[in-house]
Amino acid sequence: MNEITNGLQALVARDFQFAHPRDTNGGLVAVVGIRIHHGVFDILQLFGEHDADAARIPGDEPDVLFPSKVLWRTTGPAREVIAELLALSEPAPELSAQPKGYWLPTHAGRSAWLAASA
Repeated sequence: MNEITNGLQALVARDFQFAHPRDTNGGLVAVVGIRIHHGVFDILQLFGEHDADAARIPGDEPDVLFPSKVLWRTTGPAREVIAELLALSEPAPELSAQPKGYWLPTHAGRSAWLAASA
C-alpha cells in the first residue's frame, strides 16, 4: 500500500488534481486524478488496490472520462498503473493547443469536466 500512497503523492507533486466521485449513498466510487499539460490530459482512475486505469488523451477531447481518441492507456493493479503513468514521457509540444475547461461541481461529492470552446 505504501507504493500506492507514494505514487499518489508523486502525482500530486506533478500537478495532478483529484476528485472523489461518490454514489447516491455517499460511498466512494473511485479516486480520479487529472493533469492538463502540453496539450494533453493525463487521467488516473483508481477503483481499488487491484483495479486502476490511466490514459493520455488529446487536449481537444470533449469527454475526458469517455474519450473517443486515446494516445496511451494502461489498466491493472493500482501500483503498476501509477508507476507506468509516472514513467510516461512528456508529450511533444506540437500535439495540440492547451486544453481549456474546468471541473464543475454537480452535487455533493461529484464533479464533471466542462470543456471550454473558446
